[in-house]
Amino acid sequence: MPEEGHSLPYVANLSILFKEVPLLERAAAAREAGFTDVEYWWPFDTAVPARDEVDAFVKSLDGVRLRGLNFYAGDMAAGERGLVSWIGRETEFADSLVVALGIAERTGCRSFNALYGNRLDGEDPAKQDDLARAHLDKAADAAAKIGAQLVLEPLSGADRYPLKTAADAVAVLDDLGRDNVRLLADLYHLAVNGDDLDALATTHISRIGHVQIADAPGRHQPGTGELDIEGHLAKLQNAGYAGFVGIEYVPEPDTVTSLAWLPKTRRGRA
Repeated sequence: MPEEGHSLPYVANLSILFKEVPLLERAAAAREAGFTDVEYWWPFDTAVPARDEVDAFVKSLDGVRLRGLNFYAGDMAAGERGLVSWIGRETEFADSLVVALGIAERTGCRSFNALYGNRLDGEDPAKQDDLARAHLDKAADAAAKIGAQLVLEPLSGADRYPLKTAADAVAVLDDLGRDNVRLLADLYHLAVNGDDLDALATTHISRIGHVQIADAPGRHQPGTGELDIEGHLAKLQNAGYAGFVGIEYVPEPDTVTSLAWLPKTRRGRA
């Protein structure tokens, strides 16, 4: 991928990249590869990790900046996709919010991905949406106190997950009416769901709080699929997006080799 086109800074998602090493060693591996900024999904197995687990995670970030963190999303491997709208798991959501804010205070992280959650058998979707509004409102209040944002992400590959397009997420944002709750535009998920990626720059640009990339089909590094990732990022920057671009793909055949598309001079930010 050529260097011209856009100058947006990249952030390495270490829940999907550098999985060749244990999670607590990935920030060092990313730093060695030239990255200065990283992001993670929820890096613990439970909503309330032990204090020494949190301390070890924070310590592992030495030399890089934590730019984004997911709230606890449940058992992702089993298909769970967030607790924001999950009736009956309110305590887990509240607990993970406290943990995430504590990490933010220690690291400077100011962006949190609040995965909305799947539709549940036997539950009224309207009641789930009511709970989601209450959770997002509470989390937005807490985030605002430290100058942070929440982002809502449409997902692919999860039939029960109700946010599939940018418009789906923006409808929630409109209903919520909070300036610090914004759209996470993952070009891979949106493309797989058949969304209009050009509309991100023409219709939704003012709502975008973060962007992530992977090529489609396949969810591997740029150049392995059919998306004009460079072109879409250039359109977003030209329309006014000035934030980070999260590298959130399944590397092939391994992380370091997969990064050949991105010169080392573009992996860091002063």
